Amino acid sequence: MADTHAPVRRIAPVGPSTTAIFLVLRRMRAPLIVLISLFSVSIAGLTLMPGVDAEGQPWRMDPFEAFYFMSYTATTIGFGEIPYPYTAAQRAWVIVTIYLSVVAWAYAIGSVLSLLQDRGFKEAMGLQRFERRVRRLREPFLIVAGFGQAGQVVARSLDRTDHRLVVLDIEPQRIEALDLAAFKSDVPGLAADASNPFELRRAGLNHEDCAGIIALTNDDEANLAIAMASSLLRPDLPVVCRTLEDSLIERMRAFGEPMIVDPFNLFGDELMLGVRAPQTARLIGWLTSDSGSELPETMTVPQQGRWVVCGYGRFGGHLAADLRRQGIPVTVVDPDAVQGQGVEVIVGDATDPEVLAEARLQDAVALAAATDNDTSNLSVLAAARRANPGLFLVARQNDPSNAPLFEALHVESVLVPTRLVAHEVLARIGDPSLWRFVQEAQKRSEDWSDDLLDRLISRCGTSRPEIWTLPIDAAGAPSVTAYLAHAGVAVGPLLHDPQDRDRALDLIPLMIRRGPEVVLTPDDDEPIHAGDVLLLAGMPYDRRALDTTVSVPAATEYVLTGQRVGQSWLWRTLADR
Repeated sequence: MADTHAPVRRIAPVGPSTTAIFLVLRRMRAPLIVLISLFSVSIAGLTLMPGVDAEGQPWRMDPFEAFYFMSYTATTIGFGEIPYPYTAAQRAWVIVTIYLSVVAWAYAIGSVLSLLQDRGFKEAMGLQRFERRVRRLREPFLIVAGFGQAGQVVARSLDRTDHRLVVLDIEPQRIEALDLAAFKSDVPGLAADASNPFELRRAGLNHEDCAGIIALTNDDEANLAIAMASSLLRPDLPVVCRTLEDSLIERMRAFGEPMIVDPFNLFGDELMLGVRAPQTARLIGWLTSDSGSELPETMTVPQQGRWVVCGYGRFGGHLAADLRRQGIPVTVVDPDAVQGQGVEVIVGDATDPEVLAEARLQDAVALAAATDNDTSNLSVLAAARRANPGLFLVARQNDPSNAPLFEALHVESVLVPTRLVAHEVLARIGDPSLWRFVQEAQKRSEDWSDDLLDRLISRCGTSRPEIWTLPIDAAGAPSVTAYLAHAGVAVGPLLHDPQDRDRALDLIPLMIRRGPEVVLTPDDDEPIHAGDVLLLAGMPYDRRALDTTVSVPAATEYVLTGQRVGQSWLWRTLADR
């Protein structure tokens, strides 16, 4: 995250777009000129044409009467001949003006209808509506650049957790689909190139309530441009960038400190965690899954024996390097692989049975299908399962729609880049405290993970508990904050039932975040300080009980001291006296 103390370069706000106004003026110029000219000639003719009054005396219309007559005649209202019946000459002139006005109005209305169907006009009106909706935002929001598969998953998940969003995508079809999506809140969307700093400003980059930017486009260069523009124009904002290219990671880090999401590195890290610490991997996978998910079985990743990696692109290369660092021998099968990279290399197409036979699957312990083609990966997996049913299978699934095919093969570990990217973005932006807990938990021992799993299961069962943060401040825990002003509070005593303080709530404190420091699984006697943030896991009904404790002074007093204090004004007055 960028340094919050860095000076913020305030940029001039983007004014409302006037494209639609100029387009209307340009396209309607000729019809308006025709109408104005017709009215002018008609009014002039009526004022010059002689008439007679009620006494038969000569009479002429004044310009206002002529304009009034033309107004109701040209609009087909037709009040009649006023103030006096017309002469033959006047009626002849009116006949001419009526037919001319019909032609002029038809021309003008046709021009308006044509303008309303014009693609440029629709885009201009859409741009004005988008800018107006962004300007009206009055709460923190995130800019999501890229509304593809990963972007849609991230947007829906953030919307469910009450985050406001603004979406940019270069594909108009995706923005049109945004209007049909069932979001809880209004989500402004614009079809534009998010790598253009001007479009980012339209999306609210310089808005005072902009809380961060998530770059999830399919173009890594565009993600780099978004990170660069955000760092230079708003260095105070957190930026999350997706990338599949190693060469771009350092270039992104040259502009501040964006949170870089690389699905290949992430998957390799998770798999290697399963190799060296399977219980920790099980714990993290459970806590970061969807609410209510069942506790997964421990995934036994082979720690000894030879792996076969089919496909030596970026994912295959990362996976082979991770395995080598763990001291695991690797055989690579790829048409473009070269010798001398510290692995055994078989040059050829892994879908060819003869080439795959050279990999000696019978004496291997695991196989990874790592190409960027799902058909090839499925073919390799099926052949490997037939050759050695005991192989541990790892697969790269490029298209999420192919999930049923990979499930049918009972693949032990599947990489879906879009899903992994979405999962990581949600962890970092949606719940940064949980993400910090995950990072710290990976440094702990297997015994620590076993103990925490046992505590969670005993309190919450095998369904994933609810996980949330509790800030100890005037907004999150007002009664506890007031109590801390004159007495100390520890974690254990606070987590008791406000109706019966002898009953401990079914809650597990996962972490206390205290500035840059953290305390994992704090003991019951761990003191709580004002400004701390607690990460808790537990049952929803006990979360509501804790909300009562931290919000109601009488409940706080009872839970911490055992003294029951009345809450009514009369009781407090009598107690004070």
